[in-house]
Amino acid sequence: MPILMDEQNRIFTIHTKHSTCQMAVGQYGHLLHVYYGKRIPACDMAATDININNRTDAGSSNVDGAVDLRYLLTYYDRGFSGNPNDAGIDRTYSLDALPQEYPCFGTGDFRSTALQIRNADGVSSCDLRYQSARILDGKYGIPGLPAVYVDSASSASAQTLEIVLEDRVLGVEVTLLYGVLSDSEVITRAARIRNCGREKVYIEKAASCCVDFLYGDFDLIHFHGRHGMERQPERSPLIRAEQVLQSRRGASGHQQNPFFILASREAGETQGECYGFQLLYSGNFKGEVSVDQYGQTRALLGLSDELFSWELRPQETFDTPEAALVYSADGFESLSDEYHSLIRRHVCRGIWKNKRRPVLINSWEAAYFDFDADKLVQIAKQAAALGVEMLVLDDGWFGKRDSDNTGLRDWYVNEEKLGCPLGEVAERINALGMKFGLWIEPEMVSEDSDLYRAHPDWAFAIPDRAPVRGRNQLVLDFSRKEVVDGILEQISAVISRANIAYIKMDMNRHLSDIYSLTAREQNQGATLHRYMLGVYDFLERLGARFPEILIEGCSGGGGRFDAGMLYYTPQIWCSDNTDAVERLRIQYGTSFGYPIPAVGSHVSAVPNHQTGRSTDIATRGVVAMAGTFGYELDLNLITEAEKEIVRRQIRDYIKYSGLIREGHYWRLSDPMKNEEYTAWEFSSEDGSDALLNLVRTGAHCNSPVEYVRLRGLVPDGWYRLEETESTSCDRREKKPGNAILANEKKLYPGSALMSAGLPVPWMDGEYRAWQVHVVRER
Repeated sequence: MPILMDEQNRIFTIHTKHSTCQMAVGQYGHLLHVYYGKRIPACDMAATDININNRTDAGSSNVDGAVDLRYLLTYYDRGFSGNPNDAGIDRTYSLDALPQEYPCFGTGDFRSTALQIRNADGVSSCDLRYQSARILDGKYGIPGLPAVYVDSASSASAQTLEIVLEDRVLGVEVTLLYGVLSDSEVITRAARIRNCGREKVYIEKAASCCVDFLYGDFDLIHFHGRHGMERQPERSPLIRAEQVLQSRRGASGHQQNPFFILASREAGETQGECYGFQLLYSGNFKGEVSVDQYGQTRALLGLSDELFSWELRPQETFDTPEAALVYSADGFESLSDEYHSLIRRHVCRGIWKNKRRPVLINSWEAAYFDFDADKLVQIAKQAAALGVEMLVLDDGWFGKRDSDNTGLRDWYVNEEKLGCPLGEVAERINALGMKFGLWIEPEMVSEDSDLYRAHPDWAFAIPDRAPVRGRNQLVLDFSRKEVVDGILEQISAVISRANIAYIKMDMNRHLSDIYSLTAREQNQGATLHRYMLGVYDFLERLGARFPEILIEGCSGGGGRFDAGMLYYTPQIWCSDNTDAVERLRIQYGTSFGYPIPAVGSHVSAVPNHQTGRSTDIATRGVVAMAGTFGYELDLNLITEAEKEIVRRQIRDYIKYSGLIREGHYWRLSDPMKNEEYTAWEFSSEDGSDALLNLVRTGAHCNSPVEYVRLRGLVPDGWYRLEETESTSCDRREKKPGNAILANEKKLYPGSALMSAGLPVPWMDGEYRAWQVHVVRER
């Protein structure tokens, strides 16, 4: 059993295949964190009790398949670290020094805490003590919020541990939820806060998880960015101070991601201990990592406490978002693999979760706002002839919308602009053998729109203040059910009148002017979280009404790229930056926490519309195959030679889509450091084949030969190498490194390909791509 409970000693142990987490109730009822790390199996013989500092609760015995690790806890008289009143004259017990599972503000712990509650008199204090615990079969869910799940179609099983803590003075009860799946190394965490008292209280802060490390010299790896350059990894040593990662933008944001890693100093792709912290939430978040005065590290992740205050009336309950934690003893590679598997199998839902996504062409960079039905059909005809499977009509099909300054939120089809009803456009596209998709942006509104003129109160605006605009638009108040209902009905009416197979749901500004007309005056602090609950409600109901439709998330590209959104949309547009060279870094950083099928990636026009850089179309195709794959240009405007390359790319993507979608993903180089090339690989579960991808990013005179080592092969297997049709490296050139593929009948041992590697072939110029299918023959 993965969860073990020693009721007599009040010790709780969670095992995955390779990790152990243990917590225990302290002498005065506080829930202490004991250990999280490499799995510690039960000993064959119970060890004798160990008495540390004369404390009877510090033993090391084999209890029901778990080792009692409380001997790790130490107790000393620490100056200026207070002691709970229960301890009397015992100065060795201080919550300012002890590791805790869910620390609260007001207990003498002066570090960052997971929970802060204010009573009606304005006093902030909470003291949680252990009440009860139980183990349940199955995985808990969270009302109105995304959460890891196990469905009947899965062979996996799950268990839930509930630990109930209470503050008897406040009448507040906190249930800590832990979930563990049989096919995963992930431990999920969430908290459920209930007001069991007679007076209302205010939750000022509620993290989803806290982990206290007694020791460890960690680096913090986080993923920063900006619009068009999201999720750039940055690694730095922890210092003896608080380091905060957060978004206060109303969305998880381009600038930070609700995912970070704590890694030992020696940790790399294939070695060293590391811990992943990922939040399944798409709104404001806060991650905190601090090293305290005694060298202990505390990591917190959950809702941001800025602009947050939740009024909890008697008998009401508040649920935090869920956090997913992963421990790896073998570096980032294993940690990423666990997150990829978790999201693909137990976060994404619906009929598209395990299916190949259609190869699509999006109208945005092909036409922007300048189109009619005939132009769209013209784009689709050429695309269909080359093998593209779907055309997506982006912004500009509704209301008075010939620029991004007007018409947003008037969800009726502009038939005058199109020249016909939307349903007829879909029929003409379908007649070419293609599916039809549509762009929407339901959360935003233009002031120059019929809806805003009719319902100005539906937009966020602070009374007596002029609103802040973003992209010349305002934000609709999705914390109000009537607003969500109204938008859902209007968009559903449009979808119902056309054969729409795909929706791209965008969000092109962040939130300011946070004021809801329907919120109680004292509870404006709940508005941002209620807004996110409204977005999730919209997506849940839209998906239920149109379960066959593939929905892609988007927020100016990757401004809301998180596991919470993937619960509702199985893929997200990775970045508005479609430059293939820039995408190497964006997709590299994204891969640490998110699987390839979640990454929206397209081949776009050159010179690139964001950077002005020109790259070979074959290279653009290889880079875009590390995602859902599609096109963002007018294929009528490329050369005949390029059209033939497009045909080959689509054939290759369809041929290798199963390997790309379900295989292991390997980062073979670090583009943040390696200026010569960027390489990545997909390999099948059984090592029967792999797809090697490499882009040359540096070109030098008389340059040395580079070597790339493969991963995921069978060491004693023998492999044949064959270039795909999409490669842009011409092996017929008699240059260094090309001879390895001159004879495709030659076989190479898997051990050699992984240990010695392959020489990178000569490439004439920068930004040329090499793609090789590695096939096991025996």
